[in-house]
Order: sequence, then structure tokens, then C-alpha cells
Amino acid sequence: MSISSYTAAVTPEVPLVTPSVDEDSGCDPIVLRFAPLIQFNKEQYFEFVMQNSDLRLERALTGEVVVMSPTGGEGSVINSKINLRLGNWAEAHGGYVLESSCEFELPNGAARCPDASWVSAPKWEALTPAQRKKFPPICPEFIIELRSETDRLKTLQAKMLEYMESGAKLAWLIDPLKKTVHIYRPGQAPEILENPASVSGESVLPGFELNVQELFALNQ
Repeated sequence: MSISSYTAAVTPEVPLVTPSVDEDSGCDPIVLRFAPLIQFNKEQYFEFVMQNSDLRLERALTGEVVVMSPTGGEGSVINSKINLRLGNWAEAHGGYVLESSCEFELPNGAARCPDASWVSAPKWEALTPAQRKKFPPICPEFIIELRSETDRLKTLQAKMLEYMESGAKLAWLIDPLKKTVHIYRPGQAPEILENPASVSGESVLPGFELNVQELFALNQ
């Protein structure tokens, strides 16, 4: 029996009323639970995602498949700006920038699609051609997640911790709704910047400065 013929238990948890922007505003994603019918291995999960390429899917550490909300126009503009700025830096300094359509197989078994990420040249070039063509089995050294109106802050914060535990060296959670940037570093508590002018790539991305006010101004 092919993977696509299995019926999943679908759990939509979408509130009927959009709450005000606070710590817990946003929507819970749709979660597909396949157990005990099937436990995806990496190859099966990749096949399942390819067969459902019209959906943006991630796999949680628990094995559940999460259907991510599509990005609205405003969020797409902001995310494009982020990837453009990061890409310009990488052109001058090296490494590879990957945008949100790339899914990474993390060491803990989860599969995630950060909004923007950077992988050093040695780390990327150590992958085989086959690994690069599928979901790269690495965690990027640098990661950016952008909060949209449909994202719960606590869900993104948990994802950021997952990245750090998987080997990321620096990660930013940019929240245009509250005009904050959460900075994650290995072995440290997150630092929250309130309405900063810019954020620095520090020693991970030397010389990289992201104008956060430019991004916040695009969020109306």
C-alpha cells in the first residue's frame, strides 16, 4: 500500500475569533497524526511531502506532520527582504542562503522549514549530491523565523529552541506584530530586543546588519 493511501487523523485547532495581538494570538496549525498506522522514516516522509507538494508541511519531533499556514502578501514581502539582505551578505562572504521552501532534517528527527537560513560552505559541500537534492540532513548555522499573524509566539519559541539544540549557532525570531527580535545563542537564555534599529550577525555572520525598522515599516 502506498503512503498516500493511508488516512490520517486530522486535528484542526483554528479559533473562530481572531484574538488581539498578544503573547498567545495566532492560530494552531492543522496536525496530521498517522500513528499507529505508520511511522514515517526519512525516505517515506520525503515521498509523502512530494506527493502533497501543494501543502507546506513540517514534521514535529513527535512524528506528527504539521500543515503550515500559507504566507500572506505582507509577510512574503518582508521575508523576501530578509532573504535578499542575507543573500547579499553571503555573496560577499561565502556560504549558502536557503529560503523557506527548503526543509531540513534535523538531528532530533524533526523536519523544519525556517523562513531564512545560512549554511557555511564547508558544511553544505560536505553533503552528497543526493542529500542536497532532498531534505538536507543538517541544521543551518544561522536561522531566521518571521512571525506572522497566524503564528502563535509560544510555538515559534519552541521551534527556536529546537534549532539551538540541533546545532544552530545564532537564530533570530523576528516579530513584526510586537516589534521585537528574540535572539538565540547556544547555552544562553534568549535575548529580547524591543523595537531595535537593527540586529547584528555577530561572530557567526561578521559584518551582517539587518535593518529591522525597514521590516517593521512593511507591517501595516
